[in-house]
Amino acid sequence: MRQMVSYLLPLKNAFATATLRQSSVTFLGTVTNGLLGAGFYILAARALGPANFGLLVVAITTLTLVGDIGNLGADTGLVRFVAKYIKDQKEKAYRFLRLSLAVKFVALPSLALAGWFLSPFIANNIFQKPILEFPLKLAFIGAGGALLFSFSTSSFQALQRFWSWSGLQIGTNTLRLLIIAALWYYGNLGLNTGLAVYIAVPFLGFLASLFFLPRGILRTSRSFLVAREYFHYSKWVALFALLTAVSSRLDIFISARLLAAQEVGFYAAATQLVVIVPQIVVAVGTVIAPKMASLVTREEFVAYFKKTQLLVLALAALGAISIPVVIYLIPIIYGSVYATSVPALFVILLFAMLIFLISVPVHNAVLYYFGYSKLFVWVAAGHLAIIGILGWHLISLYGAPGAAWTVFIGATFNFVVPLLWVMNKIIRR
Repeated sequence: MRQMVSYLLPLKNAFATATLRQSSVTFLGTVTNGLLGAGFYILAARALGPANFGLLVVAITTLTLVGDIGNLGADTGLVRFVAKYIKDQKEKAYRFLRLSLAVKFVALPSLALAGWFLSPFIANNIFQKPILEFPLKLAFIGAGGALLFSFSTSSFQALQRFWSWSGLQIGTNTLRLLIIAALWYYGNLGLNTGLAVYIAVPFLGFLASLFFLPRGILRTSRSFLVAREYFHYSKWVALFALLTAVSSRLDIFISARLLAAQEVGFYAAATQLVVIVPQIVVAVGTVIAPKMASLVTREEFVAYFKKTQLLVLALAALGAISIPVVIYLIPIIYGSVYATSVPALFVILLFAMLIFLISVPVHNAVLYYFGYSKLFVWVAAGHLAIIGILGWHLISLYGAPGAAWTVFIGATFNFVVPLLWVMNKIIRR
């Protein structure tokens, strides 16, 4: 009995940390937010049908890709430096916030203008689906809203205001779901109207967040004083973010090029069933990142790393247990037309996302404790090669299941390489 207690003690300690208590706030917000977001996609999937739903997801995926590229690593740098300086050098922390916001406002019009001219070429020559031209133009505009909204959520994260972080996302997704439900009820929900709603709400969320962020952010001056430190760190993050942004959505883009719109819709439906896992990753990572950035000694880091790793392993086990329930619910959620094609895709993608969840402490250790963002440039380059080369081959041969297996292999690579690097650092120190 005592031996059993000794084995379970580390797990008990992991669940007794402040990280779990604060993660419970972000987790509750994430689950609520995930359900609201799922409501949007479920209504869209049922109202539009597999073909148009697939096109909608391609446009939204393009939006998030462009937003991540335009972000230039600003959010990661914001979290690292604001969390580092907010206690002892508040004015300096505010300068990092002000500089990050300035970067967003410079990128916003540039992305919208580029998208207006690039969308016809992308729709006709890359995806070979002319119907995507106008949705892609909207997506480039929407990337600006995503940039501003991510500034708000990253600021709350860096300041460790986790209730505000959760509340902002719940509020915006609630508004989005209410509008989309009204459009569906009155028969006005289509590809472009659904996308327009998706785009507009983040702009409103950013404006609302300004009432809850510190007033000192906008009043602070001479943000250029921290530019060198900010961009020296962020240049590697920006390159890593660029590679990751492309590779993490490349499965959708290759599928859109090689597969019929209906099969893309089935794959998109399966990806939405596992979207709760990346949101849990965000919830846990939101708490872990500033904690990692504030750790000083090796002993503190090792103890915290072990606790957080046990925490994500336990959460991943709970995710695996949910598989039979979700498979049973698929025809109820999406309708019978999705019932035959989606379950197998869901299982493969779920295990890929659970590996992603397990990697959270490892990734945050590299970025925020060791501050070695350069590693992820090479990891992201390898991941891009896996998704691009192997993915094209597997999707060409096996269709949507090939895309799912590509994501699984890529997630495993993204976990193993940084894990080996962190373990080597711990052993050498």
